[in-house]
Amino acid sequence: MQKIAVAGAAGRMGGRISALCGEYEGLELAGAFERQGQKDIGRDVGEVAGAGNLGVKINEGVDSVIETVDVIIDFTAPEATIANMEAAASKGKAMVIGTTGIDKAGQGKISQLASKVPCVYAGNMSLGINLLMKIVGDVARALGNDYDVEVIETHHKMKKDAPSGTAFMLADAAAHALGLSLDRDGVFARHGIIGERKKGEIGVQTIRGGDVVGEHTVMFLGMGERVEISHRVSNRDTFVRGALKAALWLSGKGPGLYNMQDVLGLR
Repeated sequence: MQKIAVAGAAGRMGGRISALCGEYEGLELAGAFERQGQKDIGRDVGEVAGAGNLGVKINEGVDSVIETVDVIIDFTAPEATIANMEAAASKGKAMVIGTTGIDKAGQGKISQLASKVPCVYAGNMSLGINLLMKIVGDVARALGNDYDVEVIETHHKMKKDAPSGTAFMLADAAAHALGLSLDRDGVFARHGIIGERKKGEIGVQTIRGGDVVGEHTVMFLGMGERVEISHRVSNRDTFVRGALKAALWLSGKGPGLYNMQDVLGLR
């Protein structure tokens, strides 16, 4: 039995993780915590999430729960996630990280800490989007550099980072398959007289508005035709179920940095 703790338990994702955990044989909701001073500390996490009493109260800080759990699931914010990962590594606890917007320094820190404990870290926990990543790489390899690649992502107006972590993942999958570098060849904004599109560009465009949970389209544009591959999420539970599946998968795994491709057996 994998005992999990939920970081940011009073938030939208934390609440749904707590609510759905009981559906998975082999997982037990054993802890929930929030940042210092958060108003819901002391309340039952299920009541905060609108899922009824789950018998687990929201505690203050990761140290209040870490001794009694096996895995921490974290969809919070970059700084908080790194701090939680440091605590997990110090206690030999596994992590599932779905937080987006973590910069390269933070990603490097996660990779370093994962040498001590197992960690699944993915910009998108959706099973469908991770299958799409493989498909995008396969299509890019088949079509080659004669087709222009553009990634378009749409999210709700409250999302704080752009482009989305998923857009980066999809663009990187195409770039890697084509022998390109997203750092060098990625184009993340266009405005004004930009001139002719350069061969080998990977375009990534961002749309924000309304309550869109998440939509991503990868376009391969050739002369006389284009191929579009799309994924749309209508419910955040898609990400929650992926994270819970990852927590189950971590049982018995040794230290290392994994992603959802590993969880799904795609690499």
